[in-house]
Amino acid sequence: MTFEEMGLREEILSATNELGYEQPTNIQEATIPTILNTDRDIIALAQTGTGKTAAFGLPLIQLTEMTGKYIQTIVLCPTRELCMQISADMSSFSKHMPGFKTVAVYGGADISKQIKSLNSGCQVVVGTPGRVLDLIRRKVLKLSRIRWVVLDEADEMLNMGFKEDLNTILSETPKEKRVLLFSATMAKEVNAIARKYMNDPQEISIGGRNQGAENVRHEYYTVHAKDRYAALKRIADIYPNIYGIVFCRTRKITREIAQKLIDDGYNTDALHGELSQSQRDHVMNRFRQKQIQLLIATDVAARGLDVNDLTHIINYDLPDDNEVYIHRTGRTARAGKSGVAISIIHTREQRKIREIEKMAGKKFTPKPVPTGGEVCEKQLFNLIDNVENVEVDNEQIGQFMPVIYKKLEWLEREELIKHFVSVEFNRFLSYYKNRPDLNVAKPEKGNKSGGRGKPSQFTKLNINLGRKHGMDPTFLIALINQQTPRGSIRIGRIDIQSKSTIFEVEESSMKNIFRAFRNTSYEDIPIKIAKDHPDQKGYKKFKKYKKSS
Repeated sequence: MTFEEMGLREEILSATNELGYEQPTNIQEATIPTILNTDRDIIALAQTGTGKTAAFGLPLIQLTEMTGKYIQTIVLCPTRELCMQISADMSSFSKHMPGFKTVAVYGGADISKQIKSLNSGCQVVVGTPGRVLDLIRRKVLKLSRIRWVVLDEADEMLNMGFKEDLNTILSETPKEKRVLLFSATMAKEVNAIARKYMNDPQEISIGGRNQGAENVRHEYYTVHAKDRYAALKRIADIYPNIYGIVFCRTRKITREIAQKLIDDGYNTDALHGELSQSQRDHVMNRFRQKQIQLLIATDVAARGLDVNDLTHIINYDLPDDNEVYIHRTGRTARAGKSGVAISIIHTREQRKIREIEKMAGKKFTPKPVPTGGEVCEKQLFNLIDNVENVEVDNEQIGQFMPVIYKKLEWLEREELIKHFVSVEFNRFLSYYKNRPDLNVAKPEKGNKSGGRGKPSQFTKLNINLGRKHGMDPTFLIALINQQTPRGSIRIGRIDIQSKSTIFEVEESSMKNIFRAFRNTSYEDIPIKIAKDHPDQKGYKKFKKYKKSS
């Protein structure tokens, strides 16, 4: 089906042609005729980057009553960036329809200017829940004549804690209206919103519920937790033209990884919740202009990002919620392009990979971490390609060539090439010289003692960090490795609770653990480790050690 066959007005078709829209995407083909030709509410499940804004924007522009400048459609979305993008798209779609106006309202901007725009009249308001609710309470934004409510990236809004705001906003709208809900996943909270505010909605699912984007290749690398950063560097180096986002669990890890990469000479920066809006805008502008190759971000900070042409999404930490993986990886392979989703995991996260595979309906490919030699080879040939394809400005450089020829005339052709290559390439050769293999060796069958000849005795310890602090097996192992860099601490079973975690370590390592974590803290929380449910003998031994230390 073409846009013409959908019955869109000539003015809208002219705009889509000028924007380069040739063929509707799957979500557009399924949604536009339904909005135009029925009165049903819609639940549309599709990944980011599949053309959802046009899927609801084009038909709503056509259905809008143009005789008066009162608000007929409100579009709610999770972030400032997405709000601005949707508003800009709506303005582009309606450029040939005089009198049609879209107003964007979002936090972090001058509210007086937004109030002035609303007072001048418009048909569509695109807003973030917090600012929309603020304007409703100021009695500036009136929703009594609303005909359509669009919830874009509904799951993200609910994940960000906007449930109460959404309920309050929706309660301000007329009972007789159409609700169009767009989401990448169908979480429980999304279902609850649908049951409460939608009337017999028609579900349109592109690719199936909770499924990942079609053109994304999913890969994972298994390493020891202490080697995670080294593996990230090798992945970045094996893809010289990488342009992507690296997702970390916490702001602290985000800052640390970004700073390490900057110190190691990579074009990167961090995006996290501690940045002001102006700092965030500065980072995002640099990233969109590709002055930054790798953006290191938390999930919260990256919500609503709309960036084209990303080649890779890298999970430095797997998300706690498997559905978040769908959101992360949906940011690459947009507009029919392909992309790669990479996860750097610890051996204990194999089951997590299987769970995501099952939920997303995608097969993950295990990959070996590149060796130093493989990285050097890839970088060398990338350098040669760049030299071969560089544009030469003969007029500008010609005046300097006689001196350059004379300076280098003593070098034979082969030696001259070696010198030029080495100028750029020596740092890779130096860095990767004698670097170890980072891949985790598979244990021999039947050997559960770690090659020590006899089974190890484990004891249970309790640490006062749990799920609410971002704890998971990878984080715990990384924390222990960070505090005991010279030791090889073997970890057994791990039981993560809300505010604490019980984990097993070899008895021979217990003293090292106590010593390593003495007077340490995590994000201003003093770390406390003790034996879990100790018997009297073990407890006395523990008290004696603590007293002596």
